[in-house]
Amino acid sequence: MSNELLEVRGLTATTDDGTEILHDVDLVLGTGETHVLMGPNGAGKSTLGRVVMGDPAYKVAAGTISFDGADVTAQAADRRSLAGIFMSYQAPVEIPGVPLNSFLRTIMQKRPELKMTGRQFRRRLAEVAEQLDMDPSYLSRDLNVGFSGGEKKKVEMLQLLLLRPKLAILDETDSGLDVDALSVVSRGMRAYLEECDGTLLVITHNTRILERLEVDRCHVMARGRLVADGDAGLVSRIDREGFEQFENDGEA
Repeated sequence: MSNELLEVRGLTATTDDGTEILHDVDLVLGTGETHVLMGPNGAGKSTLGRVVMGDPAYKVAAGTISFDGADVTAQAADRRSLAGIFMSYQAPVEIPGVPLNSFLRTIMQKRPELKMTGRQFRRRLAEVAEQLDMDPSYLSRDLNVGFSGGEKKKVEMLQLLLLRPKLAILDETDSGLDVDALSVVSRGMRAYLEECDGTLLVITHNTRILERLEVDRCHVMARGRLVADGDAGLVSRIDREGFEQFENDGEA
């Protein structure tokens, strides 16, 4: 039996105006693996994550996306989420009028395997919040409203550990974080891998967040194409030499 969880084949994607932004991308992630997607700013890393998640801002012009043995290329983002794909965004949105704890409770109720009583939910929520050094008062505040960048990233780690997705795509999770917040995010990622046996795709251009992870594969994007692939040694090479070595590889 194959352990392939996500299989992207020949993926070409465009924006609404028809501009091609991803070109013939192949990417395979196995169950329980940790992958990192790197590249310079504007390389297409976040776009690839959003297309896998089903962001309607992009159209699949060619290729397929398979998840957990099913073709999800045409599925909406909410269907992919319920199937077990999670994505944290570089700039999480604020949603006034929706308390964080109510938001989380509603999502978990939509996942039959995560359903629990109100008392069980409150206990589990408090446990994970403590694990992430999160002030309990934040749980009753409106989702991300007035939160600092580091607090928003803690909220996303909170969601990750509560929802236990099969695949977690973390988009520039380290962006703008101080040392303390970065430590909490790293702790959340390790807890996800240990407790959920999930698959992790970390999208970043900075190797700092990878220092506490055991990376199985590293992929490099440039100009909307995957131009390099290797083991964890590729991360060290990028740390030493930067991305300039790949800059021209994405040219058609």
